[in-house]
This record gives sequence, C-alpha cells and structure tokens, in this order.
Amino acid sequence: GGECVTVLLISGMWAHSMTVQDYQDLIDRGWRRSGKCVYKPIMNQTCCPQYTIRCQALRFQASKSHKKVLKKMLKFISKGDVSKVASEDEPMDSHIEDAVACDFAYKSESRISQSELTPLSEDHTERVESEEKDAGETKEEVNVQKVESGSLQICTDKDTPVPGEPSRSTKILHAPPKPGKGADLSKPPCRKAKDIRKERKLQKLLQNQMCTLGGSQLQTEDQVFLLQNSKSKTNQPKTIEDFVFVSLPDDAQHKLEVMSRSLLLEAENAPNGPECGYGSFHQQYWLDGKIIAVGVIDILPYCVSSVYLYYDPDYSFLSLGVYSALREIAFTRQLHEKAPDLCFYYMGFYIHSCPKMRYKGQYRPSDLLCPETYVWTPIEQCLPLLEHSKYCRFNQDMKAVDEGRIKELGRVRVLHKRTIMPYSVYKKGRKGPSDEASVQQYASLVGQTCSERMLLFRS
Repeated sequence: GGECVTVLLISGMWAHSMTVQDYQDLIDRGWRRSGKCVYKPIMNQTCCPQYTIRCQALRFQASKSHKKVLKKMLKFISKGDVSKVASEDEPMDSHIEDAVACDFAYKSESRISQSELTPLSEDHTERVESEEKDAGETKEEVNVQKVESGSLQICTDKDTPVPGEPSRSTKILHAPPKPGKGADLSKPPCRKAKDIRKERKLQKLLQNQMCTLGGSQLQTEDQVFLLQNSKSKTNQPKTIEDFVFVSLPDDAQHKLEVMSRSLLLEAENAPNGPECGYGSFHQQYWLDGKIIAVGVIDILPYCVSSVYLYYDPDYSFLSLGVYSALREIAFTRQLHEKAPDLCFYYMGFYIHSCPKMRYKGQYRPSDLLCPETYVWTPIEQCLPLLEHSKYCRFNQDMKAVDEGRIKELGRVRVLHKRTIMPYSVYKKGRKGPSDEASVQQYASLVGQTCSERMLLFRS
C-alpha cells in the first residue's frame, strides 16, 4: 500500500483592494478568498475538486439535526443546561473554510457597523419542552395501539435492565393476529395521537359555537375548512428565527450577543442595501461578556459569504460551527428585507470526494456551480454525477459555453507605472518577452467583466 498525497492545484492572486461587486462576480466564477489572497482551484486537475456551493436562504428549512443544535443552545442560554445532545456527526463542526496555503490574520476596525443581534428567549423554551412532552405522549399511545391490535405480545420479566445495555427484561413475541383483530387494509393508516387530540379540541370549540348560536348548525364544508385551516397553522414548522431572534427571560442563566465589526473589503453603502453596508465583517459571539467565537463573513450584493469561523474549544459542546451557520442564514434573510437582491448564503466549497466535507450539502435547498459554464445547478442533480466522477460538468446542455469568457484581450485593464491603460496600449509599449500568455490566463479565469473593471498590476 501507499499513502495518498493531496495535490491541491490552484490559481491565485493578491488583491490589494477589491470592491464587493468584483468579489461577488469572482466567487460566481469559482473564486474564494483567504485574507487578501484570492484563489481558484484548477478543477479538472486537482485531486479533490472543490465546487462552489450556495444555500437558497429564503427557502431554507432547518433539518432535525439543525434544530437539535438550536435547542441545545437555547437550553444552555435559558437554563444553563450543558447536557450533550447526540450529534449527527458533522465532521467540520468548526465551519472552517477549506484548507488553503495562504491564511492571514486581520486587525478589525473599531467602528461597529452592525448593532447587537437580539439574544435568545424563554418563550421558545416553553414551546420546546411542550413539544418534547407531546412527542413522548404520542409515542406511548402509538405503542399501546400496537399492543391492542394483537399483532404483538409484550412479556416483561422481573429482572431489572442494566443502564447502558440492551434491555433483556422485555421480550417481543410476534403472534398471528386473532380473528377480528389486526390491521384492516381497507381502512386508512392510524393517525397521530397528537393530531387526534387537536381535532377533538376543535370539535369541542365548534360545539360551543353551535350552542352560542342558538342551536344553529354549521355546514359540513365550513367544519372541514376550519379543521384544515387550524391544521395548517398548528403544523407550521418552526424557523431558525423562532430560536434566535427572540427575547431572553429575566432569569436566564447566560447572555449571548452577536456583534459585527467591519474589515478588509472596501465598505460600500447603497440606498437599497443593508443598513450595515456591504463589505467584510467579523461577527463576534460574546457569552456573558467573554468572546467565545468569531465568524468572518462577506456581505456582498447578492449574498452573505461565509469565510470561516474560529472558536474557544471549551465551548465545542454547543456545536458552534453549525450554530453560527444557522445564524448566518437567519442574518441573510434579515438583510434581504432591506436589500431584495441579497438572498443567498455562500458556504465556500463543497468537496464530494471527501466524505468529511460533504456536510455543507445538508443545508437545503442548495446549488453547486458548474465549473465550465458557471451556471448554478441544484445539488440533487449534481450528486449522482459526482458518484461516478470527482470532476463533473453539471450543465447538461453540451452546447452551452461560459458566457462570461474573455472575448477581447486588448480591453483588459492594467496598472503600469501608476497609469491605468488597456492591455492593447500596454502591449505596444512593452519591452522584453511577451507576457500575453499570462495575461490571457488571468483574463480567462476572472472573466471579461472583471478584467475590464479590475486592474492587473504590470511592472
């Protein structure tokens, strides 16, 4: 056997300064940044192709494992509960951007450009506990129904089970159903006990309404409408905002605050943009006056782009990587209210060939960027292709091409001796060997639009 040697092939450049629109256009062509180093994997040559992934934040719905993390944080803040919830084994819980050779430290500016986000609350704690209680009741009632059906017989021994070991005191014996008992295939499946209880309460309410109306009866259609309307409201899934953007109780054990400070990318403000403006930010997570995590994000014209997160390992039990990602999705939706074009959450790179790096695909719905035509494709369509090949062209229209490709090399803007000029002018006055090949490579990677806005430094 031999060792697997990671070969990470990238193209890179140093950005002395960059506008948010330029960076938005670059990441939509597969680029990412680490500090001021901007890089793009050579997808068809690198050992582990890295596909740009974005989550459709406005349509995002938290999974069960995501809600477990939110509930865990809520219980910790409200009651100081530090019990560890069984995680779904999200390997890169730190939410750190994929490893790249260039990592840089930053100094954050002192100006606070975003006010504190509202801490967590008590109201939801009560709802969470109520939900868990209802779930327990439902489970017990369902088990009772199964026993009564006659398809199972449960015999209990006197021995006490040992905690942490499989229970030996309960034996489940399968017996044939008795005549007149068992599942009736001609009838619909059993309904959840919780739904039955809700319907009974609504029926009682309807009966009371009938009495107050002097005995007049509601029509059957009206009853059905009320039942359906009630069900649609009570069964609405809780959003991430229900967990994070609510008030804390007075007796909360802890206080969590998230504050943002600007850095790096050129800050920009627009009339139809977010109040904090566009640019690069440090989101600081303060717990009882102590900083426990810092998330680096870029607020761009169409998205919030997550760069990476670093945190105090003493608080790893709070799954801060997952929690910060969920808060950043909620933050994206919050910014969208003021900036309608800002509706995506970019999570960096998705690496399907590395099982530990597939966790980003769990934030649905999400899209992957086609490495050849730079068209966004739903991840569900990409996964079957990636199972067959590490490198894939997701755009199945074989006639489609990169619409942003370089068309006129002479229009590339360059900076030479503190003078801005098109490459066609610079080329004529240049002495020495031609650099056209390297300029051509640069332009093809950044695309025609960015090559005409950004300045390529030439000595």
